[in-house]
Amino acid sequence: MRIVLASSEVAPFAKTGGLADVAGALPKALAKLGHDLRVVLPRYRMVDAAKHRLRPMLASLPVPVAGRTEIAAIWQGEIGPVPVYFVQHDGYYDREALYQTKDGDYPDNAERFAFFSRAVLELSRVLEFIPDVYHCNDWQTGLIPTYLRTTLHGAREFHAAGVLFTVHNLGYQGLFGPEALAAADLGHDLFNPFGIEFYGKVNFLKAGLVFADLITTVSRKYSEEIQTEEFGHGLEGVLRARAKDLHGILNGIDYDEWHPSRDPYIAARFSQNDPAGKAACKADLQRAFGLPERADVPLLAVISRLASQKGMDLVAEALDALPDLDAQFVLLGTGEPVLHQAFEAAKARHGSRIGLKLGFDVGLSHKIEAGADMFLMPSRYEPCGLNQMYSLAYGTVPIVRATGGLDDTIQPFDPATGEGNGFKFAGTTSEALLETVRTAVAVYRQPEEWRRLVKNGMACDFSWDRSAREYEALYQQIVTRRTGKP
Repeated sequence: MRIVLASSEVAPFAKTGGLADVAGALPKALAKLGHDLRVVLPRYRMVDAAKHRLRPMLASLPVPVAGRTEIAAIWQGEIGPVPVYFVQHDGYYDREALYQTKDGDYPDNAERFAFFSRAVLELSRVLEFIPDVYHCNDWQTGLIPTYLRTTLHGAREFHAAGVLFTVHNLGYQGLFGPEALAAADLGHDLFNPFGIEFYGKVNFLKAGLVFADLITTVSRKYSEEIQTEEFGHGLEGVLRARAKDLHGILNGIDYDEWHPSRDPYIAARFSQNDPAGKAACKADLQRAFGLPERADVPLLAVISRLASQKGMDLVAEALDALPDLDAQFVLLGTGEPVLHQAFEAAKARHGSRIGLKLGFDVGLSHKIEAGADMFLMPSRYEPCGLNQMYSLAYGTVPIVRATGGLDDTIQPFDPATGEGNGFKFAGTTSEALLETVRTAVAVYRQPEEWRRLVKNGMACDFSWDRSAREYEALYQQIVTRRTGKP
């Protein structure tokens, strides 16, 4: 099949979160299955053309937007064997960040991503690469199916093109005032509850949900949760109406980048069959954070955006129990100022047990996964989560809240049977988290049981191959639906 994957961010070129990891890894896995793919994203300022060996491909691509025509330039690179096209328009994308500054979202985001969505379609025309399926991701590409089914409905070349729309996080919807209709060159007839209107605003994510052929989310559990009022962010009714077209496909992880047997960032390589190097990684991590080098102490870790959605307030509240647990804790992340202050205050109280890095560091994130004993993810909601899967690969035991992809990937360890790969809890209190940490620490104090648990986790396979085959099946379903051909 011919597939165009459109995303507002793609690793390793531009990244703010897990969307980029998916958009960077899935195309490689699909190419292995024999599919013909193209990936398209904006060329932001952060995209390093020299590092990624980008080259100019098209000097002028006319793109209709906001009642006029703007000109994009197209650059080309690759992810493995897959061509990647970058839409350059300095007025829209030559900015310090992708979506916002510290003062809030860019006020012209509606126009920026309407332009990108239409550019993806105009580029397909110029390349003479009209795919069987456009795979669109999150609100920034929600207008691609909208244009296909409205503005371009009569265009013969797009007649058979289908759309798979993936929701990576329903909490981010692309909400704009009614003036966004003009910015996107869309008629007011779409501004109704059955179209793209949402409580008096234009909703780009809803546009994708309404006009796509099929919808996916990034875990089975999350696909169920978002149809409820608690997790639906106001769109649960739309999602329930399309329940038969809604599927959950768990994200995979890239073991070429995340595996302790070949990780260039860690102090010692190790594997499921030769785990000895993990001890050296733990000592290295303790040194990196200025903590006492103790092999016997359980070392807990977090790598996260510091936000209440991620349950980081629960972690901060639980840290006063570290002395009673005789445990250490390290954190890498940045986010809400109130949480920065909470973790800094905890460190002031328990300095010899807590290490903080309020920022982000790729190399340090690998060291944490390799050197920690346990990894905390008490998210209030988590569409998929990747760090719990990274942790399993590195023999670091996840402690998670039973939500979304965390619930799908982690099975509680049962000492009686020796089965399970981690620990999880259901509540949203620091005590619920702490009780589960105590259970994990008790197992840690039993070396034979702990080794069995770690081995279970390292044996898990969350490669993209499995997920790619599930996407392949949905692409084929779309093709059959639109063409009548199996």
